[in-house]
Amino acid sequence: MNSSPKTILITGGARRIGRQIALTMHEVGHNIAIHYRSSSSEAHSLATQLNDQRPDSAIAVQGDLLDLSCIPGMIKQCLDQFGRLDVVVNNASTFYPTPIELIEDDFWKDLIGSNLKAPAFIAKAAVKHLRETNGSIINLVDIHARHPMAHHPIYCSAKAGLEMLTKSLARDLAPNIRVNAVAPGAILWPEHTAVAATQTEVLEKIPLQRMGKPEDVAKLVRFLVDDADYITGQIIAVDGGRSVMF
Repeated sequence: MNSSPKTILITGGARRIGRQIALTMHEVGHNIAIHYRSSSSEAHSLATQLNDQRPDSAIAVQGDLLDLSCIPGMIKQCLDQFGRLDVVVNNASTFYPTPIELIEDDFWKDLIGSNLKAPAFIAKAAVKHLRETNGSIINLVDIHARHPMAHHPIYCSAKAGLEMLTKSLARDLAPNIRVNAVAPGAILWPEHTAVAATQTEVLEKIPLQRMGKPEDVAKLVRFLVDDADYITGQIIAVDGGRSVMF
């Protein structure tokens, strides 16, 4: 258990990788704010589970990150509950293909908004409080920020932008705030595209010849939060070696 618990806001923290990050960080003694957009039951269930283990250690925070006006209120809820904010994990993301012939402005606003714009404005709202705690920001990017995925030009561009935002903020917010990014590879299959042939093709390109697990990402987040005081501005892949095979 951490004798000096941090307050960690995790966007998209109710499900999938975000949920595992919440579980892992709570297990080592930190307080967790679980942001969600529409996964209310999952977020509140997770908060209840964590509070049963350690009272008053978790809250669920609702907000549609495409509506920037919700962000200051999310930060305020963290401060009202825990009195401080130490870490922001920008995990929330939308993901779907946008072949160039089918691109629409709504797709651009959604994919850029959730993957790039929201993390920037969350950082803006949080920076004052993170300076007070010598805190950190961790962005979830993607190995396809550097190696484009077919038919995903907007998504890949958004994640590439988030990589540069990570590096820019690391420079601008030092020395008080560290900013890093985690770039997952094949950790979980997308919920709506689980074609067996596609899965086989992906696995053949991974040197370790297997999928990763949400725990692999969460353990790196834990390291960056608790044991990486001299690391900032870095993009670290968790991909079984996939990024060396492009």
